[in-house]
Amino acid sequence: MTTPLMLVVFGGLLAAAGPRLLLRARWTVREPIVGLWVWQCLVVAVLTAFTLALLLTTAAAWEPLRERLFTGAPSEVPQAYDLEGWHPWSAVCAGALALAGAHVLLSLGRQILIARATRRRRRRELLGAAPLMPGETPPRRRRLVVREDPRPEAWSLPGLADCLVVSTGALRRLTPEELEAVRTHEHNHSRYRHHWLLQSAWALSAAFPRVPVFAAFAEQVHTLVEMAADDAASRRHGRLSTALALIGLNERRSPGHRRLAFGETARRADRLLLGPDRLPPSARLGVTVTALAVPLLPVLLAAAPGLSVL
Repeated sequence: MTTPLMLVVFGGLLAAAGPRLLLRARWTVREPIVGLWVWQCLVVAVLTAFTLALLLTTAAAWEPLRERLFTGAPSEVPQAYDLEGWHPWSAVCAGALALAGAHVLLSLGRQILIARATRRRRRRELLGAAPLMPGETPPRRRRLVVREDPRPEAWSLPGLADCLVVSTGALRRLTPEELEAVRTHEHNHSRYRHHWLLQSAWALSAAFPRVPVFAAFAEQVHTLVEMAADDAASRRHGRLSTALALIGLNERRSPGHRRLAFGETARRADRLLLGPDRLPPSARLGVTVTALAVPLLPVLLAAAPGLSVL
Protein backbone atom coordinates (compact mmCIF):
# COMPACT_ATOMS: atom_id res chain seq x y z
CA MET A 1 0.00 0.00 0.00
CA THR A 2 3.01 2.27 -0.36
CA THR A 3 1.97 3.43 -3.85
CA PRO A 4 -0.87 5.77 -2.68
CA LEU A 5 1.44 7.23 -0.04
CA MET A 6 4.14 7.80 -2.63
CA LEU A 7 1.60 9.51 -4.90
CA VAL A 8 0.50 11.83 -2.10
CA VAL A 9 4.10 12.66 -1.24
CA PHE A 10 4.96 13.19 -4.91
CA GLY A 11 1.96 15.49 -5.38
CA GLY A 12 2.87 17.44 -2.27
CA LEU A 13 6.46 17.90 -3.39
CA LEU A 14 5.32 19.11 -6.82
CA ALA A 15 2.83 21.51 -5.24
CA ALA A 16 5.52 22.98 -2.98
CA ALA A 17 8.69 22.92 -5.11
CA GLY A 18 7.25 23.40 -8.60
CA PRO A 19 6.05 27.00 -8.12
CA ARG A 20 9.38 28.03 -6.61
CA LEU A 21 11.27 26.80 -9.65
CA LEU A 22 8.89 28.41 -12.13
CA LEU A 23 8.71 31.73 -10.29
CA ARG A 24 12.50 31.98 -10.45
CA ALA A 25 12.53 31.28 -14.19
CA ARG A 26 13.00 34.38 -16.32
CA TRP A 27 12.03 32.74 -19.58
CA THR A 28 8.28 32.68 -18.77
CA VAL A 29 8.13 36.43 -19.43
CA ARG A 30 9.95 35.92 -22.73
CA GLU A 31 7.67 33.04 -23.74
CA PRO A 32 4.27 33.52 -22.06
CA ILE A 33 2.53 30.85 -24.15
CA VAL A 34 5.13 28.24 -23.21
CA GLY A 35 4.94 29.48 -19.62
CA LEU A 36 1.17 28.93 -19.58
CA TRP A 37 1.69 25.42 -20.92
CA VAL A 38 4.26 24.59 -18.23
CA TRP A 39 2.05 25.92 -15.42
CA GLN A 40 -0.89 23.90 -16.69
CA CYS A 41 1.20 20.74 -16.89
CA LEU A 42 2.41 21.27 -13.33
CA VAL A 43 -1.12 21.70 -11.99
CA VAL A 44 -2.37 18.70 -13.98
CA ALA A 45 0.48 16.59 -12.56
CA VAL A 46 -0.45 17.56 -8.99
CA LEU A 47 -4.14 16.84 -9.56
CA THR A 48 -3.31 13.54 -11.31
CA ALA A 49 -1.17 12.37 -8.40
CA PHE A 50 -3.91 12.99 -5.84
CA THR A 51 -6.61 11.56 -8.13
CA LEU A 52 -4.67 8.32 -8.58
CA ALA A 53 -4.07 8.17 -4.83
CA LEU A 54 -7.83 8.56 -4.33
CA LEU A 55 -8.51 5.76 -6.81
CA LEU A 56 -6.13 3.32 -5.14
CA THR A 57 -7.22 4.09 -1.57
CA THR A 58 -10.87 3.74 -2.58
CA ALA A 59 -10.05 0.43 -4.23
CA ALA A 60 -8.42 -0.70 -1.01
CA ALA A 61 -11.50 0.19 1.01
CA TRP A 62 -14.12 -1.01 -1.49
CA GLU A 63 -13.67 -4.51 -2.85
CA PRO A 64 -16.02 -4.17 -5.91
CA LEU A 65 -13.91 -1.30 -7.22
CA ARG A 66 -10.73 -3.25 -6.52
CA GLU A 67 -12.01 -6.22 -8.51
CA ARG A 68 -13.09 -4.01 -11.38
CA LEU A 69 -9.81 -2.11 -11.37
CA PHE A 70 -7.74 -5.27 -11.79
CA THR A 71 -10.12 -7.13 -14.11
CA GLY A 72 -8.14 -9.25 -16.56
CA ALA A 73 -4.83 -8.68 -14.76
CA PRO A 74 -2.79 -11.61 -13.42
CA SER A 75 -3.26 -12.39 -9.75
CA GLU A 76 0.25 -11.15 -8.99
CA VAL A 77 -0.67 -7.57 -9.98
CA PRO A 78 -3.18 -6.89 -7.13
CA GLN A 79 -0.79 -8.58 -4.74
CA ALA A 80 1.98 -6.20 -5.80
CA TYR A 81 -0.13 -3.22 -4.69
CA ASP A 82 -1.01 -4.90 -1.35
CA LEU A 83 -4.26 -2.95 -1.13
CA GLU A 84 -5.95 -5.39 1.23
CA GLY A 85 -3.16 -5.13 3.77
CA TRP A 86 -3.82 -1.43 4.33
CA HIS A 87 -7.58 -1.72 4.73
CA PRO A 88 -7.91 -0.11 8.22
CA TRP A 89 -6.59 3.25 7.03
CA SER A 90 -7.71 3.15 3.42
CA ALA A 91 -11.26 4.41 4.14
CA VAL A 92 -9.93 7.39 6.11
CA CYS A 93 -7.46 8.39 3.38
CA ALA A 94 -10.02 7.84 0.62
CA GLY A 95 -12.56 9.97 2.50
CA ALA A 96 -10.08 12.81 3.01
CA LEU A 97 -9.03 12.81 -0.64
CA ALA A 98 -12.65 12.58 -1.79
CA LEU A 99 -13.60 15.59 0.36
CA ALA A 100 -10.71 17.57 -1.13
CA GLY A 101 -11.80 16.64 -4.65
CA ALA A 102 -15.41 17.56 -3.93
CA HIS A 103 -14.24 20.89 -2.53
CA VAL A 104 -12.40 21.63 -5.78
CA LEU A 105 -15.41 20.69 -7.90
CA LEU A 106 -17.72 22.87 -5.80
CA SER A 107 -15.31 25.79 -6.07
CA LEU A 108 -15.12 25.34 -9.85
CA GLY A 109 -18.91 25.17 -10.10
CA ARG A 110 -19.20 28.33 -8.03
CA GLN A 111 -16.76 30.16 -10.29
CA ILE A 112 -18.68 29.05 -13.38
CA LEU A 113 -21.98 30.26 -11.92
CA ILE A 114 -20.45 33.60 -10.93
CA ALA A 115 -18.91 34.04 -14.40
CA ARG A 116 -22.20 33.24 -16.13
CA ALA A 117 -24.12 35.63 -13.89
CA THR A 118 -21.54 38.35 -14.57
CA ARG A 119 -21.76 37.81 -18.34
CA ARG A 120 -25.57 37.92 -18.26
CA ARG A 121 -25.50 41.14 -16.25
CA ARG A 122 -23.02 42.73 -18.63
CA ARG A 123 -25.05 41.63 -21.64
CA ARG A 124 -28.13 43.29 -20.16
CA GLU A 125 -26.13 46.46 -19.54
CA LEU A 126 -24.81 46.41 -23.11
CA LEU A 127 -28.27 45.81 -24.52
CA GLY A 128 -29.48 48.83 -22.60
CA ALA A 129 -26.55 50.94 -23.78
CA ALA A 130 -26.80 49.74 -27.40
CA PRO A 131 -30.38 48.49 -27.92
CA LEU A 132 -31.33 46.39 -30.91
CA MET A 133 -33.44 47.87 -33.66
CA PRO A 134 -36.99 46.54 -34.18
CA GLY A 135 -36.80 43.11 -35.79
CA GLU A 136 -33.05 42.82 -35.23
CA THR A 137 -31.76 39.65 -33.61
CA PRO A 138 -28.60 39.47 -31.48
CA PRO A 139 -25.65 38.51 -33.68
CA ARG A 140 -23.88 35.22 -33.02
CA ARG A 141 -20.54 36.50 -34.20
CA ARG A 142 -18.14 38.91 -32.62
CA ARG A 143 -19.18 42.59 -32.78
CA LEU A 144 -18.13 46.02 -31.56
CA VAL A 145 -20.18 47.95 -29.00
CA VAL A 146 -19.41 51.57 -28.13
CA ARG A 147 -20.42 52.82 -24.69
CA GLU A 148 -20.80 56.41 -23.55
CA ASP A 149 -18.17 56.68 -20.84
CA PRO A 150 -15.47 59.36 -20.40
CA ARG A 151 -13.05 56.80 -18.96
CA PRO A 152 -10.84 55.04 -21.54
CA GLU A 153 -11.88 51.39 -21.30
CA ALA A 154 -11.97 48.35 -23.57
CA TRP A 155 -12.87 44.79 -22.70
CA SER A 156 -14.30 41.67 -24.30
CA LEU A 157 -17.40 39.73 -23.35
CA PRO A 158 -16.92 36.05 -24.30
CA GLY A 159 -19.84 33.87 -25.28
CA LEU A 160 -21.98 33.15 -28.30
CA ALA A 161 -21.55 36.76 -29.37
CA ASP A 162 -17.99 37.69 -28.42
CA CYS A 163 -18.40 41.43 -27.96
CA LEU A 164 -15.62 43.97 -27.91
CA VAL A 165 -16.77 46.87 -25.75
CA VAL A 166 -15.03 50.23 -26.21
CA SER A 167 -15.86 53.42 -24.34
CA THR A 168 -16.11 56.81 -25.99
CA GLY A 169 -13.23 57.89 -23.77
CA ALA A 170 -11.05 55.22 -25.39
CA LEU A 171 -12.13 56.34 -28.86
CA ARG A 172 -11.06 59.91 -28.06
CA ARG A 173 -7.88 58.84 -26.32
CA LEU A 174 -6.46 56.22 -28.71
CA THR A 175 -5.39 56.45 -32.34
CA PRO A 176 -6.93 54.12 -34.95
CA GLU A 177 -3.83 51.92 -34.93
CA GLU A 178 -3.89 51.71 -31.13
CA LEU A 179 -7.58 50.79 -31.21
CA GLU A 180 -6.79 48.00 -33.66
CA ALA A 181 -4.10 46.76 -31.29
CA VAL A 182 -6.68 46.71 -28.48
CA ARG A 183 -9.11 44.84 -30.72
CA THR A 184 -6.50 42.20 -31.56
CA HIS A 185 -5.52 41.91 -27.90
CA GLU A 186 -9.10 41.26 -26.77
CA HIS A 187 -9.81 38.98 -29.72
CA ASN A 188 -6.84 36.84 -28.67
CA HIS A 189 -8.42 36.44 -25.21
CA SER A 190 -11.72 35.34 -26.74
CA ARG A 191 -10.20 33.14 -29.43
CA TYR A 192 -8.13 31.05 -27.03
CA ARG A 193 -10.78 31.09 -24.28
CA HIS A 194 -8.49 32.57 -21.66
CA HIS A 195 -11.52 33.09 -19.41
CA TRP A 196 -11.84 29.32 -19.01
CA LEU A 197 -8.23 29.06 -17.88
CA LEU A 198 -8.66 31.97 -15.48
CA GLN A 199 -11.83 30.49 -13.99
CA SER A 200 -10.08 27.17 -13.36
CA ALA A 201 -7.12 28.91 -11.74
CA TRP A 202 -9.37 31.04 -9.53
CA ALA A 203 -11.39 27.97 -8.52
CA LEU A 204 -8.29 26.05 -7.42
CA SER A 205 -6.91 29.08 -5.59
CA ALA A 206 -10.23 29.70 -3.84
CA ALA A 207 -10.53 26.05 -2.82
CA PHE A 208 -6.99 25.80 -1.41
CA PRO A 209 -5.57 29.32 -1.00
CA ARG A 210 -2.65 28.10 1.13
CA VAL A 211 -1.40 25.56 -1.42
CA PRO A 212 1.55 27.27 -3.17
CA VAL A 213 0.98 25.80 -6.62
CA PHE A 214 -2.65 26.90 -6.83
CA ALA A 215 -2.05 30.42 -5.47
CA ALA A 216 0.91 30.98 -7.80
CA PHE A 217 -0.99 29.46 -10.74
CA ALA A 218 -3.86 31.95 -10.36
CA GLU A 219 -1.45 34.88 -10.17
CA GLN A 220 0.78 33.80 -13.04
CA VAL A 221 -2.06 32.86 -15.39
CA HIS A 222 -3.50 36.36 -15.13
CA THR A 223 -0.13 37.91 -16.01
CA LEU A 224 0.84 35.46 -18.75
CA VAL A 225 -2.46 35.58 -20.67
CA GLU A 226 -2.14 39.37 -20.81
CA MET A 227 1.42 39.12 -22.08
CA ALA A 228 0.41 36.51 -24.65
CA ALA A 229 -2.35 38.82 -25.91
CA ASP A 230 0.12 41.73 -25.96
CA ASP A 231 2.44 39.69 -28.18
CA ALA A 232 -0.40 38.83 -30.55
CA ALA A 233 -1.29 42.51 -30.88
CA SER A 234 2.33 43.63 -31.27
CA ARG A 235 3.02 41.12 -34.05
CA ARG A 236 0.18 42.59 -36.07
CA HIS A 237 0.23 46.28 -35.14
CA GLY A 238 3.72 46.89 -33.77
CA ARG A 239 5.12 47.04 -30.26
CA LEU A 240 4.91 50.84 -30.01
CA SER A 241 1.19 51.05 -30.85
CA THR A 242 0.38 48.20 -28.46
CA ALA A 243 2.38 49.75 -25.63
CA LEU A 244 0.81 53.18 -26.15
CA ALA A 245 -2.67 51.62 -26.19
CA LEU A 246 -1.89 49.78 -22.96
CA ILE A 247 -0.69 52.97 -21.28
CA GLY A 248 -3.60 55.00 -22.64
CA LEU A 249 -6.21 52.63 -21.23
CA ASN A 250 -4.65 52.72 -17.76
CA GLU A 251 -3.47 56.34 -17.58
CA ARG A 252 -6.75 57.95 -16.52
CA ARG A 253 -8.10 55.43 -14.06
CA SER A 254 -9.09 56.28 -10.52
CA PRO A 255 -6.12 56.97 -8.20
CA GLY A 256 -6.56 53.79 -6.16
CA HIS A 257 -6.92 51.54 -9.18
CA ARG A 258 -4.09 53.34 -10.96
CA ARG A 259 -1.68 52.64 -8.10
CA LEU A 260 -2.60 48.95 -8.13
CA ALA A 261 -2.31 48.58 -11.91
CA PHE A 262 0.71 50.84 -12.44
CA GLY A 263 3.33 48.20 -11.68
CA GLU A 264 1.87 45.57 -13.98
CA THR A 265 1.15 48.10 -16.75
CA ALA A 266 4.68 49.48 -16.58
CA ARG A 267 6.20 45.99 -16.78
CA ARG A 268 4.07 45.03 -19.75
CA ALA A 269 4.77 48.32 -21.55
CA ASP A 270 8.54 48.05 -20.91
CA ARG A 271 8.47 44.48 -22.16
CA LEU A 272 6.77 45.55 -25.37
CA LEU A 273 9.03 48.54 -26.00
CA LEU A 274 12.24 46.62 -25.32
CA GLY A 275 11.07 43.58 -27.28
CA PRO A 276 11.16 40.16 -25.58
CA ASP A 277 14.28 38.12 -26.27
CA ARG A 278 12.59 34.90 -27.34
CA LEU A 279 14.00 31.46 -26.61
CA PRO A 280 15.54 29.50 -29.47
CA PRO A 281 13.16 27.01 -31.13
CA SER A 282 15.12 24.07 -29.74
CA ALA A 283 14.80 25.45 -26.20
CA ARG A 284 11.05 26.00 -26.63
CA LEU A 285 10.65 22.44 -27.88
CA GLY A 286 12.71 21.06 -25.01
CA VAL A 287 10.68 22.93 -22.39
CA THR A 288 7.40 21.87 -24.00
CA VAL A 289 8.35 18.18 -24.11
CA THR A 290 9.69 18.26 -20.55
CA ALA A 291 6.49 19.88 -19.29
CA LEU A 292 4.43 17.25 -21.10
CA ALA A 293 6.38 14.51 -19.34
CA VAL A 294 5.64 15.87 -15.85
CA PRO A 295 1.96 14.74 -15.73
CA LEU A 296 3.09 11.29 -16.90
CA LEU A 297 5.28 10.81 -13.81
CA PRO A 298 2.42 10.11 -11.35
CA VAL A 299 0.88 7.74 -13.91
CA LEU A 300 4.15 5.81 -14.15
CA LEU A 301 4.47 5.87 -10.37
CA ALA A 302 1.00 4.41 -9.97
CA ALA A 303 1.60 1.75 -12.62
CA ALA A 304 5.08 0.79 -11.42
CA PRO A 305 4.11 -2.14 -9.14
CA GLY A 306 1.97 -3.77 -11.82
CA LEU A 307 4.55 -3.17 -14.54
CA SER A 308 7.31 -4.68 -12.38
CA VAL A 309 5.27 -7.87 -11.99
CA LEU A 310 4.45 -8.11 -15.68
